[in-house]
Amino acid sequence: MDTIFQYEFIFKGLLGAVFASITAGLAGTYIVSRRLVFLSGGISHASFGGIGIGYFAGINPVLGAAVFSILSALGIEYLSVRQKIREDSAIGILWAFGMATGVIFIYLTPGYAPDLMSYLFGSILTVTYGDIAALATLSVILILYFGIFYRTILYISYDEAFARTYSSHVDAFKYITTALVAVTIVLNIRMAGVVLVISLLTIPPNIAMLFTRVYPMIVVWSVVSGFAGTAGGYAISYFAGVPVGATIIFTLVIIWVICKGIIWLNRMLKMKSGAEEGNKVPLETG
Repeated sequence: MDTIFQYEFIFKGLLGAVFASITAGLAGTYIVSRRLVFLSGGISHASFGGIGIGYFAGINPVLGAAVFSILSALGIEYLSVRQKIREDSAIGILWAFGMATGVIFIYLTPGYAPDLMSYLFGSILTVTYGDIAALATLSVILILYFGIFYRTILYISYDEAFARTYSSHVDAFKYITTALVAVTIVLNIRMAGVVLVISLLTIPPNIAMLFTRVYPMIVVWSVVSGFAGTAGGYAISYFAGVPVGATIIFTLVIIWVICKGIIWLNRMLKMKSGAEEGNKVPLETG
């Protein structure tokens, strides 16, 4: 273990995994509960447009992706709510627009973008202390936001109609939460890449929901399973020399399969035990 941790990028990667798990657990539970996985996929792919603009303008591509993603997220909410355009159509439009914009601006950028693949698929070598500080800051913001407005977010997640009887600011909360989801996606691009980052937000909550339907517990177990998958993926990526983003998602899927198998086996054992109890012939007395 000492040999592994002598490399600074391993330490930074694992530290990033802690905060990535917190942000993905909080934001991921919201999008899974609201069935917004497709929306998040649209935001993550639309962020590629911001990366392309960032390269072209000579600014930090993550900053460009953050601005582009937030505008895309708010645009999707606006088009689906105000303009009465079907949400899936709005997502498809901005998804395609973002990817096309990114490709065009990267093509127009002089020279070659050497670490572009790290944005598409993640890279263990590109996580910086700046990325970790940004994820840590976002973790604090999400914990405070979801903690203070817990009930409103809970009601929006499961029953928006009831949420409107509880609060008159439901639309504002939807816009704010969607914007925070967009920032979460962008800041986790370093970990899993544009292509696979949405899985980092959706698989851990689905693992948690195998065992509980209580919203706070889903968040907790999402963070735990997310860290297990992220840290495990980093370790496998280090030893196997394969892309870290794909390895993290592969590890999370394996964890989900194992948990699903444990639940299935436990159910089969209970059914078998129940059948054996039912087949027992009661002893006659008297």
